[in-house]
Amino acid sequence: MAWKTLDEMDLDGKRVLTRVDINVPVESGTVTDTTRIERISVTVQDILDRGGKPVLLAHFGRPKGERRDDMSLQMLIPALESVLGVSVVFAADCVGPAAAAVIDALEPGQVALLENTRFHKGEEKNDPDLAAEMAKLGDIYCNDAFSAAHRAHASTEGLAQLLPSCAGRLMQAELSALESALGTPERPVLAVVGGAKVSTKLDLLGNLVEKVDMLVIGGGMANTFLAAQGLSVGASLCEHDMAPTAREIVEKAKTAGCEILLPTDVVVAREFKAGAANETVAADACPEDAMILDAGPDSVVAVKAAIEKAKTLIWNGPLGAFEIEPFDVATNAAAKHAAKQSAASQLVSVAGGGDTVAALNKSGAAEDFTYISTAGGAFLEWMEGKELPGVAALG
Repeated sequence: MAWKTLDEMDLDGKRVLTRVDINVPVESGTVTDTTRIERISVTVQDILDRGGKPVLLAHFGRPKGERRDDMSLQMLIPALESVLGVSVVFAADCVGPAAAAVIDALEPGQVALLENTRFHKGEEKNDPDLAAEMAKLGDIYCNDAFSAAHRAHASTEGLAQLLPSCAGRLMQAELSALESALGTPERPVLAVVGGAKVSTKLDLLGNLVEKVDMLVIGGGMANTFLAAQGLSVGASLCEHDMAPTAREIVEKAKTAGCEILLPTDVVVAREFKAGAANETVAADACPEDAMILDAGPDSVVAVKAAIEKAKTLIWNGPLGAFEIEPFDVATNAAAKHAAKQSAASQLVSVAGGGDTVAALNKSGAAEDFTYISTAGGAFLEWMEGKELPGVAALG
């Protein structure tokens, strides 16, 4: 779909209501990870450079329509000023005279931060009256919060209908990366999907088998697919009740011409802990008292071969219990190989999802991936083929 960018907007002298995701981790009132703030800095600086007034709209936590001091955005000002390198002026509400006064008094080079949008019950209900009150504060709406784009809220969808709207630089990069991966990708396309449960990724798998050429299934999900083929998975994490669904997905993949790669050998252990005694066995030879905790070396060779064959890679979820050694071997090896191919311009690699980002960072492969999305739910819903309200509203 087409969406406007900041390049198409005249920002000079304009109040730019900029929806951002700064829902950052905080301990004892101090921000412990500024990644999400760093990612919005390009958009904020671009607006300032072109004479606009950035007015930041954001949520924090789940206050459920109530004012809570522990969820006030005011505590984020030191981190914002440090990362953005500009003065940030706080307004105690995201609508009304108090917010308008702060915005009107902004000096060149300053940024306004409005209070938590979720302090209003109408935010999550996409209340048109709340959106209209927000719209009074700005001339242009810029959405730079892809991670919240799957929510039809007043500040993500309602507001976009009331003002000239565009995507911010982070949103633009995210959408461009996903478009290159699933919209008009260079083929062959490989998807790596891991994680604990098939049941949480049914829509994702169903959509992917019709859009990609190869699909690697790993983690606990792979156990369910192995069990569906009649193999014993011992004491492994497995959704036996999902066996018919797993078989349907396999059949759907065959019809669509999508090759599914499941582990042919597995690493098993009797206890789930770091350094646990383990052995590698064929996928059809898991002992009854053992758990499958990682893909084996032969499986890794097959995944690496698929990565070398692919021109586009979409990655969501680890191949094993990556959190504990030595069950991170398959995920690390595959991730590093994908990073190597990406660094050599042989592969466009796009990854996203909480566990995925953690696994890629742990393996040291993240920096060479083409794009890593920090959006969890929105990234998954895009991969599932669903329309995101916050994106559709920019069209």
